[in-house]
Amino acid sequence: MDLSELTTVIAELKDHVLTITLNRPDRMNSFNDTMLFEFRSLWRYADDHDDVHVIVLRANGDRAFSTGVDVQEGIYLSDNPFSKKDPGVDLSPKQNGCWKPLVCAVHGMVAGGALYWLNEADIIISSDDAQFFDPHVSYGMVAALEPIGLAHRIPIGEVLRMVLVGLDERMSAKRALEIGFVSEVLPREELWDRAQVLAERIAAKPAAAVQGSIRAIWESRDTGRSHALATGMAYTTIGNPIGREQIVRADVPTRKYEIR
Repeated sequence: MDLSELTTVIAELKDHVLTITLNRPDRMNSFNDTMLFEFRSLWRYADDHDDVHVIVLRANGDRAFSTGVDVQEGIYLSDNPFSKKDPGVDLSPKQNGCWKPLVCAVHGMVAGGALYWLNEADIIISSDDAQFFDPHVSYGMVAALEPIGLAHRIPIGEVLRMVLVGLDERMSAKRALEIGFVSEVLPREELWDRAQVLAERIAAKPAAAVQGSIRAIWESRDTGRSHALATGMAYTTIGNPIGREQIVRADVPTRKYEIR
């Protein structure tokens, strides 16, 4: 695919970091059918190109990272109940077989369908103005797909509270940090730079080891502990076929960074 032809996002590959910026600020970066198609293509692009070591997802505009589906345009859903699919599949890297690390940098409103991205992110950082909520039940709609994914990430009590209060309450960035939903909260003006720093640190590491580690950890969540541990060796066998590290330990610089 040609990254320059994308219309709902801006995508740039530089120094092994694929930066994707949601670019529908006039529509609160809500997703439509075009964005679903473009993300499905982007995950395939990232998976197919070894030059992509890490992905950063962020958003243009002041008010929102994303408010979910574009309620004015809507999205296509088949009338045939056996042909209907979860639209969030297109937005979800792991469900598209892309195991490159995903760093999400969120700000402003993060609502409803925006959780599809966060549910499959590997690292989430947030600006201090971020607000997380799910409006489905407030509009008389069942909240199922996004919260089911979210329940595998944060305590179920937090998921249920978000779902049941709907538009009457928003989870703050501070609370998201307390429950481990995000790993870092910082001023808005520092958000993108911090995401870039994290991405560069990941991108500098052997890509196959990173990708294999991500796949092993995520797929272990689909099984019980004993089964996951029993199959874990297979990932190291595939990722380290000669049974050795890909780089000499003595060549690895020892640096200490502040965890904010």
